[in-house]
Amino acid sequence: MNAAERRDKIKELLASSPTPLSGSHLASTLNVSRQVIVTDIAILRAAGEDVESTPQGYRLAGEKMCERVFKVHHTPDQSDTELNLFVDCGATVKDVFVSHRAYGTLRAELNIRSRMDVMAFSESIRSGKSSLLSNVTDGYHYHTILAPSEEILDFIENKLWEAGFLAKPLEYEPEEFVDNLKKRAGHED
Repeated sequence: MNAAERRDKIKELLASSPTPLSGSHLASTLNVSRQVIVTDIAILRAAGEDVESTPQGYRLAGEKMCERVFKVHHTPDQSDTELNLFVDCGATVKDVFVSHRAYGTLRAELNIRSRMDVMAFSESIRSGKSSLLSNVTDGYHYHTILAPSEEILDFIENKLWEAGFLAKPLEYEPEEFVDNLKKRAGHED
C-alpha cells in the first residue's frame, strides 16, 4: 500500500467508525508507526479533509456548526459541571485556551461532544498525568463552542450566566475575541 492508498484507507476507517480512532489503532491496522499516522493526518488536513483530534483519537468532522467563544471562570472541581452544561445543550467543546500576560495565548484541542467524553477528559486530569490549562490563569479560560444554531449558543450563554461561570474580558486580552465577547456581554459581573 502506498502513501496515497494509506491516506484513503484512513479516511475510510474514520468515516465508518462511530467513535474516534486512536493514532495507535490506525498505526496497528495499517502496519505503520504512529508518527506516520500523525503525518498522514496533517497531509489530509492540508488537502482540505476535516479531521478532528479528540482526547480519544481522530474522527471526521460532522455537520457545519455555529461557533462562539465564551470566557469562563470556575474552580477545578466545577470543570465537569461546566463541560456537561455544554454537551447537555447539544454543543461541542472545540477547545480550551487561556490568555496569559507573559506566555500569550495557550490553546488545547478538546472536541468534547458527550458526557462520556467529559468523563474521559476528567479521568485524564484526575489521574494526575495532566492538569487543567486554566490552572495557569487562576481558573479563567475560554472555550470555543460549536452548536447547531445561534439559539443554542444564546441558551448556553444564559446557562453559563446562571451558573456564575461567565467572565468579563480584560483589556490586555487579544482583540479578536475580546471584541466578540464585549458585543455579547449583556450581563454584568
